[in-house]
Amino acid sequence: MFKKFILTGNVVFLTSMTALAQCAMCRTQVVNNVSAGETSFAAGINTGILYLFFTPYVLIACIVFFWFRYSRVNERKRDLSSIIRGKLS
Repeated sequence: MFKKFILTGNVVFLTSMTALAQCAMCRTQVVNNVSAGETSFAAGINTGILYLFFTPYVLIACIVFFWFRYSRVNERKRDLSSIIRGKLS
């Protein structure tokens, strides 16, 4: 089980791509709008960056949760079937 976890972690780590937080055009637009007194655009850009930052972590957490839950259900079924087989023998 632990080997599968390490293998999965390595695959996810090695296949991830790097990304820059803001391009030069976005940064220029934000600076121009903030200097003009309009902060709603900058707040929207920052919210979008946070959304893009947290989305992969939420997806990974959901996958781990369901994987753990599924493995516990299978463990209970195996224990129950071994008990039933032991009584029948």
